[in-house]
Formats: sequence, structure tokens, C-alpha cells
Amino acid sequence: MQSGPGAAVAAGNMSPAIAAKEGGRQRRAGSHHHHHCLDVGSETPPALALCGDGLPGGEAEVLLPPEPERRARGYRAELGSILLLLVLYVLQGIPLGLAGSVPLILQSKSASYTDQAFFSFVFWPFSLKLLWAPLVDAVYLRGFGRRKSWLVPTQYVLGLFMIYMSTQVDVLLGDGQGRGPDVMALTVTFFLFEFLAATQDIAVDGWALTMLSRENVGYASTCNSVGQTAGYFLGNVLFLALESSSFCNKYLRFQPQPRGIVTLSDFLFFWGAVFLITTTLVALLKKENEELIPTKEETKGITDTYRLLFSIIKMPAVLTFCLLILTAKVGFSAADAVTGLKLVEEGVPKEHLALLAVPMVPLQIILPLIISKYTAGPQPLNTFYKAMPFRLLLGLEFAFLVWWTPKVKHEGGFPIYYYVIVLLSYALHQITLYSMYVAIMAFNAKVSDPLIGGTYMTLLNTVSNLGGNWPSTVALWLVDPLTVKECAGAQEQTCGTTVAAELCTKAGGSCVTTLDGYYVESIICVILGFGWWFLLGPKFKKLQEEGQSSWKCKRNN
Repeated sequence: MQSGPGAAVAAGNMSPAIAAKEGGRQRRAGSHHHHHCLDVGSETPPALALCGDGLPGGEAEVLLPPEPERRARGYRAELGSILLLLVLYVLQGIPLGLAGSVPLILQSKSASYTDQAFFSFVFWPFSLKLLWAPLVDAVYLRGFGRRKSWLVPTQYVLGLFMIYMSTQVDVLLGDGQGRGPDVMALTVTFFLFEFLAATQDIAVDGWALTMLSRENVGYASTCNSVGQTAGYFLGNVLFLALESSSFCNKYLRFQPQPRGIVTLSDFLFFWGAVFLITTTLVALLKKENEELIPTKEETKGITDTYRLLFSIIKMPAVLTFCLLILTAKVGFSAADAVTGLKLVEEGVPKEHLALLAVPMVPLQIILPLIISKYTAGPQPLNTFYKAMPFRLLLGLEFAFLVWWTPKVKHEGGFPIYYYVIVLLSYALHQITLYSMYVAIMAFNAKVSDPLIGGTYMTLLNTVSNLGGNWPSTVALWLVDPLTVKECAGAQEQTCGTTVAAELCTKAGGSCVTTLDGYYVESIICVILGFGWWFLLGPKFKKLQEEGQSSWKCKRNN
């Protein structure tokens, strides 16, 4: 609410799943469309070719390898490749969606916010893939294919991993009979899951550039956006709806039953089998298009790419940008990371919260098109700066929404007008989120050195994504310490720790929250956010005035 990430995406903002898009695959916000159209390679420029928001066509021309003279091919001639890319991006969205659904399941099982913070590390691999992307780009078996060398083994491992997880996940989530979720094991498991998905992403983004001819390569970004969004929807919204017994009993069954139509175990097994079958077909039937692979990039090694990254980061303008964007999203962390969990805690069914993402899909498609008109000029960060205070104020509105939720709850659930207000709040939040996201993407495209566009732009987007991830993790971690509870009904007992809370209960009392850390955090975040906006925002905008030479990387060949 990271696909993002569809993304994704995310990644969020009303639910952790959506929030994951902002930190993970934010292309929709993108990841969402997304931060994810990124791949790092020695000379590969996937970022520019796939995420070309606001890019002059000339830059893409410079970066794509020259092709022999031949007649232009229509998209129908390459329909098979386009459909394959679409399928691969859908598969990529499944792990993102599933990981986004777990926090809601944990919250319904009364997991602590410290546990939620720990689990949030699961969303980090998509923001850190720059660390191993050069390796994926440079090491391969020439006979098998540059991208298939990574894609096929990674997807096989993903498929087998999902089938194995299907046998263990029910135990890890707890039985509800006194044994709670094993958050440590869940986090390690899903972190590996997302790490594999991020590696698959690097391979697919790179392959997209060579699988399609130059006149059709623009369809790659469409496949990325549509495929990841669809995969995220299947793994998150559809899964949460089918897993919910109340949703299935109300809308899909004649006879009520105590469980949903599918369990997480069933879902993992099904998609594990799909991964294995799809990967086998790709390995046997699809050949890489050798003639489109630029020979020039093969002369660069892994160490050269890492040296290049280090030399980019050392440039004063880039270093200033990185430090500012790493702190810019602190003000939104409570609203993005905690609000959705708080609503579940207050009784809003998690599947209803997930379904609110459905009417947002048209908005998420239209918004980047509208906003890009304002960010296509020489000063895209002005849009970022103008949207920031509105997004900060929506954080306070979210806090009010959480406070108001138990007051409108009745025996049948929540009235329709409540969901309408939540939906409007979420829509307004998406407008501000996309305004900031598209502005950053446009700025990154504008300043990226076209000679090393792929590596450069991926670095800037990775830092931007990380700037959303770490504040969300910290925000979740601080909810419990900032919450004040008292032991009602038992004198001299406290509720400051888990042990103290158990003693309070044994003494016949109950722990009552007198001050919810979420509200404290919401106010602190908004104050910090406006502090950044007043003090550092003008400095951030001033980066647009830096000459092109400030962003050009001086390389010693």
C-alpha cells in the first residue's frame, strides 16, 4: 500500500500491502509505473528503456544497440514474446502480493507491532537489489542464455520453495490455540522468498530489452506495469478474499463453513506448481535473441560496475540528493506503515481493506499520465515539494480515521458510509503519493548520465525506495514502546512489559491502553515532516538548478 510492486508495489498506505509498494516495487506508485522497472548491468540501460517517464526519445536511442537494417516489425510479429513477458511479470507480482498479505494475517492473530516491524524487513530486497544486480548481469552461461541462466534456476527454486512453504506455513502462522505465529521463521522464510523474486526481476527486466525489437521495446514497460499489478492483485486481494471465511460465506457459498475457500498453504502449493510448469516451458521452448544482445556491455566486469556505482555516489550533487531523499519520507512513516494494521486491530475485516485496492486501480493508471504533464519540465521536484504538506496532513486525517473507527462499528460490521470515507481518504493519499513518486522518477531520469543510464538511474531509484522502507520499519518498531497501558482491576500491577501484563491478568486485572503510541507517532511524524519541508525542502528543490556537469560521472577508463 513494494508493486510497489507492482510495484508495484508497495506498499500502503491504508494497508501494509499497499505500503509495501512505496518501499518495494513502487512503480504504481508504482513499486510501483514502478520503481521496479530497473535492472543494473554493466552497460544495460533498462531503467531508461523501461521506465521512460518524461524521457526524451533521443536518450533511449543512444542507449539501445544498433540493429541491422530491416523492415519494422509490428507488435503482432512479437506477440508471443510480449505475452511471455506479461506472464513473467505476473509471476513476479505473486510473491509481492503474498508478502503484503502476511502483516494483515499477523495483525488478525494479535501480533505485536515489534513483530510487525521485524517482518517488514521482508520488503527490503527489492530496495537493495542494486547490491547484487551487477553479478546477475555479468555472470552467465553463454550457451544457455544470458538471462535464462538466472531466470530458470531462480524460478525453479521459487517454485520448489513455495511448495515446501505450503507444508510449513500453517505451523509458522500459529494454530490460534495458544501457539502464536513464529515471526522470526516467517520473516526469514519470506525474506528469502522476496530475495528470489527480486533476482528474477533483475533477469526479466534485462531480458525485456533484448527479447523485443527496438520498435516494440516500449511494450516491455506495459507488461511490467500490467503484469505486476495483476500478480500483486492475485497474491494479495484475491487471496485475502478467498481465505476469509466471512467473505466466502457471505458472497460465494450457500452453506456457511468455518474456513475460507483456500488457505495460504493451498495458495502457495498452487503457485509453486505454476512456477515449475512455466519455468520448464521457458527453459525448453524460448531461445534468447542473440542478435539483439549488445556485445559492448560484455566487456565490462562486475568490479567495473561496482566502481562505477561508488564513483556516482561520491559526486557532491548525488550525495546530497541521496541524503535528502533518505530522510524525506520520515513524516509519512506512521500513516503508511501503521494505519492499515490499526484499522484491522479496530475490527475492520482485512479482506475488506484489501478489496479497497480494487477501485484504486483505474486511479493508479490515470494518475501518472496526468502528473507527468507537470513533471516533464525542467523542475519536476516542484511537484514533489507542493504535494508534501498535503500528504503530511493526510497522516493526521488517517489518525482521526483510526480513532473514529470503533465509534461507528456496530454488530453487523461497519456502515457503507464508513467505507466510502476510507476509500476517499485512500484516493486522496494516492494522489499525493503519486505526485511525489512521479516527480522523483522524472528528476532521476532527467539527471541520469545517458552514457551509464541503467546503473545511474537504478542507483537513484534504489536510494529513493530505501528512503521509504527504513522509516516504515522504525515506525512499526516504536508503536509498542510509545504506548502507555495501565492494569485495571489489580492494584500495584503494571502493563509495561509482556511479563508484567501476564502478572496483571493473573491477578484478575486487565491491561487498558491509556495512550496509543500510534497517535503519538502520527503527531511526531507530521512535525518532523513539516520540519524537513521548511528547512530541507528548499535545498532539495535547489538541486534542480545544478548544471548538467554536476551529475555527469567522470570515468577513468
